[in-house]
Amino acid sequence: MSNDPMAEIKASFFVECGELLESLQDALTDMDEGAYDNETINVVFRAVHSIKGGAGAFGLDALVAFAHRYETVMDEVRSGRLEIDHDSLKLFFHTADFLADQVAAARDGLPEPDGSEACLQELEALMGDALPPPEEEDISDFQPMGLSLDLGISDAEFGDFGLPPQLEDMPDESAPWSLTFTPSSALYASGNDPTHLLRNLRDLGEVVLRCDLAALPDFDTLESQHSYLSWHATLPGELDEGDIRDIFEFVEDVCTLELTRTSQDARAETTEFTLPDLSDLAPLGADPSSMAESVEAGPAQQADPAPDTPAPAETPPPAVDPPAAKPTPQASPNAEAPGATVRVDLERIDRLVNLVGELVINQAMLAQSVAEAGLPQNSKVMTGLEAFMMLTRDIQDSVMMIRAQPVKPLFQRMGRIVREASAAVAKEVRLRTEGEATEVDKTVIERLADPLTHMIRNAVDHGLETPDIREAAGKPREGIITLSAQHRSGRVVIEIIDDGAGINRKKVLEKAISKGLVPADVQLSDAEIDNLLFLPGFSTADQISALSGRGVGMDVVRSAIQALGGRIAITSEPGKGTRFSISLPLTLAVLDGMVISVANETLVVPLSAIIETATLTTEDIRSLGPQTNVIHVRGDFVPLYDLGAELGYRAPKSSYEGGIVLLTAQDNGERSALVVDAIMEQRQVVIKGLQQSYGHIPGVAAATILGDGQIALILDPADLVHNASGRTRGLETALAG
Repeated sequence: MSNDPMAEIKASFFVECGELLESLQDALTDMDEGAYDNETINVVFRAVHSIKGGAGAFGLDALVAFAHRYETVMDEVRSGRLEIDHDSLKLFFHTADFLADQVAAARDGLPEPDGSEACLQELEALMGDALPPPEEEDISDFQPMGLSLDLGISDAEFGDFGLPPQLEDMPDESAPWSLTFTPSSALYASGNDPTHLLRNLRDLGEVVLRCDLAALPDFDTLESQHSYLSWHATLPGELDEGDIRDIFEFVEDVCTLELTRTSQDARAETTEFTLPDLSDLAPLGADPSSMAESVEAGPAQQADPAPDTPAPAETPPPAVDPPAAKPTPQASPNAEAPGATVRVDLERIDRLVNLVGELVINQAMLAQSVAEAGLPQNSKVMTGLEAFMMLTRDIQDSVMMIRAQPVKPLFQRMGRIVREASAAVAKEVRLRTEGEATEVDKTVIERLADPLTHMIRNAVDHGLETPDIREAAGKPREGIITLSAQHRSGRVVIEIIDDGAGINRKKVLEKAISKGLVPADVQLSDAEIDNLLFLPGFSTADQISALSGRGVGMDVVRSAIQALGGRIAITSEPGKGTRFSISLPLTLAVLDGMVISVANETLVVPLSAIIETATLTTEDIRSLGPQTNVIHVRGDFVPLYDLGAELGYRAPKSSYEGGIVLLTAQDNGERSALVVDAIMEQRQVVIKGLQQSYGHIPGVAAATILGDGQIALILDPADLVHNASGRTRGLETALAG
C-alpha cells in the first residue's frame, strides 16, 4: 500500500464512488419499477453530485464535467420541469453506465471512454429548449428573511441579508460573499453539529455571522426533531468559492446552501446586534451558545477551544448543556465514518486466511496426538483441547466473514450487460434480481463474473424471442431474465432464468450431429440433449454476431465453474423458458467434512452433501439390471454406488449386507447412496486446490492435509455420481443371481 497520504485519500474516494454508483443503480431500478417519489430522485441527484464534488477536489476535470451535465438534467427532473418515461429512464441507466466508465478511467488514468459525449448530448436533448439553471443563485431572488417581525429589528439593521441596493448592477469579482446555510433535520440526526461547520467557515478570514429565527414557531407548536434555524454570513470577496463550499461538502445533501456575491454597499451597511438567549432551544439539537455567536473573527480570534467544546459567544449565556443538545455518538459523514470500516489490502486478508488454515491443520494434529496418548476425556489436557478447537472454529468463521461479500455489485454489473445485449439484438429485456444480500467468498464473486456475463448474453440472444414473436405467442413484448442467489445446503446457488421459448432440442441435436459431436443414430434423453450445450465448440447460432456464434460457449462456462469447485445444471420447458443453476461452495478455504475410509484409503466427503448415514440390511438392497443395485429408503428407491469401485480402488463387493452408506443429495433433489468401509470422524478440513497441477478430476473437488500429515482427497458427490458406472455387482454375482 502506498505511504502517500493523498494517494490513500484518493483511493478512498474511488471506493466511495463505487458505493455511490451502487446507490445510483438502486435508485434507478426503483424508478424503473414505478417509484418516482422525490426521495428516490434525490438519491440519484445526490450520488451524481457527490461524485462530482469529490472529483473536483482531485482535479479530475473530465469526470467533473460529465457528472455536472448529468446532474443538470437530474436537477430538471428533481424540480419537476422534466417528466420521466420509459425511454428517458433507459437513457438515465445508459448515462449511469458511462459515469461508471468515467470513474474507472479516472481511477486507472485512462482516456475518456468513447461515446460519452454522444450519450450526454442525447441526455441533454430531453430538456429541449429549456436552459439549465445557473451555477449560482440569482441574487434578485434573494428575499429578506423578515427578522424584524420577531425581534423588532428593521431591514436596515439587518442590511447584509436584505436586497442589494442596486439589483441592476452585477457584483464584481471583489464583492463580498453572502452565504445562507439552512440545515435540515437530517443533518442533526446524522450526528453533525452546525457550529463546527461555522467555526471552519470563520477560520477562512473575517466573517460576519448571523442566526435567523424567522422560522421559529411558538413553543406550543415547536417540535424537538425539526430544524428551524438558519445562518447568514458575509465573507471577504477574495475568498475562493471552492474553499467556501468545501466546508459544507459532506453535508450538502442534508442542508440548503446559497452562496452569492453581494455589493460593497450592502457590506458597508452591516450592523452588529446580539440575539436573545437561546438556551430554551436546546431540543433543536444544537448548542445554544454557539447559535448565539456573532463575531467578526480576525487573526487574533483564530484559536478555537477543543473540538467537542462549543466556543462561547462574546456575551456568553448561562452554561446549559442538556442531554438533548448533544448529538448521539454515531458516524458523521464529514468524518467518513471513522472506526466503522477499514480498508485493508486483499493480500493481507488472504495471508490471514492461509494462517487460519494452518491453525486448523495444527489443531487437528494436536488432537490426534492427544488421542494417541490415551488421556482420559475429563483430563485438563482434553478440556483445554476442546476449548482450543472451539476457539479455532470461531476464528475461522470470523475470518471467512471478512472475505464474504454480498453478490449485489456483481448482479448490478449484469444489469448493464442486459441493457447492452438487448440493444445489440433489438429486444426488450428486463433484469430482475433476487437475493442480492447473499454473501459469498470474494474470490468466488470475482471469478464468477465472466461465466455469468456469458450466460446472461446467451439468455438475451438465444433464450428470449423477439418482441413480435413474444406478442404472437401471447407473451408480453418485454422478456424477463431473473438472476437469483441463495444459500442452500451449505453452498450458494445462483440461477439464471429466462421466460423465453426454451431449448429447441431438435435443433440442438441436429447441430451436434452435423458437427460430428454425437453419432447420427444416437438416442438421447431431454437432459442429455440439454447437456450437449456444454460440448466444446458447440453453438446453435446460424450466423456470427456481436454476442454469439463463434464456438466459444458453455464449455468455457462449465470449466470456469468447475474450477471454483462448483457445478452447473440446465432445466428447460418448451415455450416457458430455461433455468441454469450454478452451485458453488461458500468459501474456497475451509469446510466441514466427514472423514471416511474406503479400501484402506482416507477420503473426505463435504458434510453439507450428506443427508444421513445408515447400515444396510438384506431387506434394504434390491437388484436392478445385471450389475447395479438400489436400496429402499423411506419409501423411495435410491441408486447404490460402491465408492471403492467407482474410484478404481477395488472391484465391487460380492455382498453389501452390513455395509455403511452415506445418503447424499444433489442440487436438483436427486439422492444417491455411497457405500464406504468406515466412518472415522467429522472434522474441519483446509481446502487445497488441485486444478492448477492436475486439472479437473471427475468426482474429486480438492485435497486436504489431515492431523497425521496424510493427504486426503475431498470428494464431490454430485460430480462423482454424474460420472459413475453404477457397478455394484460383480459379473460372477450377476450370473449367479
